[in-house]
Amino acid sequence: MCHNINTLSKNCHGQLDYCSHCNVFQLHFNNIYIEFTQRELKAFQKFVVEIDIEYWKACCGRAYHKRKIPIQTVQQNLVLMFDQQELNSLKDIIFQHAPKPNIPISVSEIDYNTYLN
Repeated sequence: MCHNINTLSKNCHGQLDYCSHCNVFQLHFNNIYIEFTQRELKAFQKFVVEIDIEYWKACCGRAYHKRKIPIQTVQQNLVLMFDQQELNSLKDIIFQHAPKPNIPISVSEIDYNTYLN
């Protein structure tokens, strides 16, 4: 159990925390939770930055699902799927380009479908 957690970056999709006691980075993103060592986080950053978004949008453009950009995991039958906004949001978090954690998010950053009656 982590006891000394600091939030490094945060946005409406998730946050990146660091536990100095365990030397572990914790990525919370939508319904995904991943723990990284510093070396693993660097490797994940390198992998994410090399994803060709335009290729996947063109390749899967006719697919019926919203999320078209895959991130393959070590487990063969598990692929994490993202849309472009989510992937950009993930990049903001893991590269710590997201606003400071204690600053409130703006209304435009809230992904919510409004239904008027």
